[in-house]
Parts: sequence; structure tokens; C-alpha cells
Amino acid sequence: QVQLVESGGGLVQAGGSLRLSCAASGRTAVSSNMGWFRQAPGKGREFVAAVKWNGDQTLLADSVKGRFTISRDNAKNLVYLQMNSLKPGDTAVYYCAARGWGTAMAEYAYWGQGAQVTVSS
Repeated sequence: QVQLVESGGGLVQAGGSLRLSCAASGRTAVSSNMGWFRQAPGKGREFVAAVKWNGDQTLLADSVKGRFTISRDNAKNLVYLQMNSLKPGDTAVYYCAARGWGTAMAEYAYWGQGAQVTVSS
């Protein structure tokens, strides 16, 4: 079992930055690949980023490449999503996911409750 808690969401103006954190707990949390997804109002949940358990490989959605970075600190059981140059289109609830790999929701076994990110124009 892996428990996930997101933090760091909020309201920011376009062009600004936010850093989301995902705290993972559970016996196998450190060895889990982790991902971030987001869901905008009225839309389906979409892949944003993923990182391998040891941090040596990452995936990013084309829509966020060059603006977002995913990283992790296994000593603290934390995964981060650094979001720069935010756009109103990035407004969504952001979800942390664990025990999976790739861009499909079905690949991931555990999910957090989500953190709201709102980007104003």
C-alpha cells in the first residue's frame, strides 16, 4: 500500500510558478515510480509527468515540456512538480500517482486526493 498526499497548489498569475509536492508513505513508497496527472473542469484526466523510482528517467507531456520539471527526493519520500511559465490552460486539479509507468491512468495503482492549481490571465 502507498498513501499519497499532494500539497503546494494555489492561485497564480499567468507566467508565474508553483511547485507541487507529493508525500508518499508506505512500505514500498521509495521503490515506486511516480507520476503526475491533471484534470481540468469538464475534461478527462491527462498525463503530465512521471519519474522512475531512482530518478534516472523522466517523462513529460508535450504540452508542458520546457516549462515543467519532475523530480524526487527519496530520502524524504517526496516527489515534486516544478511548474514555470504557467498558463491559464494549466488550470486543473493535479493528482499524484504511484506504482506505474507511462502516460495511461490505468498503469498506476495508487492516487492522491489532488491539489487545485488555478492560473489567472
